[in-house]
Amino acid sequence: MRSFYLTDPGKVRDHNEDSVIIVKNNEGNYLMAIADGMGGHSAGEVASSIAISYLGKHFKETFINMTKVNAVNWIRDAVDEINTLIFQHEKTHPESKGMGTTLVMAVLTKEYLLFGNVGDSSGFVMKEDRLHKVTYDHTLVNLLVSAGELTKEEASNHPKKNVLMKALGAATEVDVDIFDCDMDVSEILLSSDGLTNMLDKEQIEKVLLGEGAVEDKVIKLIKKANNRGGTDNISVAYLVREEEGDDK
Repeated sequence: MRSFYLTDPGKVRDHNEDSVIIVKNNEGNYLMAIADGMGGHSAGEVASSIAISYLGKHFKETFINMTKVNAVNWIRDAVDEINTLIFQHEKTHPESKGMGTTLVMAVLTKEYLLFGNVGDSSGFVMKEDRLHKVTYDHTLVNLLVSAGELTKEEASNHPKKNVLMKALGAATEVDVDIFDCDMDVSEILLSSDGLTNMLDKEQIEKVLLGEGAVEDKVIKLIKKANNRGGTDNISVAYLVREEEGDDK
């Protein structure tokens, strides 16, 4: 495997509320995750950090001999626990009231690939040199598109396109979307909406199919998003599957 992740504040925000991780456990399984925090006054940064810190530690300590069914339950339980931790933090830190975070994750083992998603951070896979979006954005405009009240073109320029319908820390109970993917994918990409609001799927695909190392492609994606305005924090986690013995 080859993997790399990076987060950047962008060109407009004065601080970065995103958190990102790629971690490999002792069994050779991979967890990739991005959390895009919200709440202002550094609260969003705290919420995303709670999510990613918990996931990284929890994955290394507990993701052992997991069947696919057990892994699905592990994702659900982890998301529930993160949601609880955010609410507990708010109780002891009143200045953080209203904080929350999106969360997108991918779990890759030798037997299966699962995605989990809450909010509007995105998960993609590359299959036969075509980039496919796996996750569904929990936004108001996406809901309106699904209901036939907006076209995709209208949604892309809608003034409320960033209004979330679901996030960690927004309600005492949260329902995470879980996606079971085919294993015949060559690459996995996660991103915050700071990337996908600046670059469309075809533009991202072009970078990933171009020349360069994994690190170079992540840096190039962030640079392109910044060149197009960089209106939000930008985070990317990228993994390329290769032959065993080539892990990095």
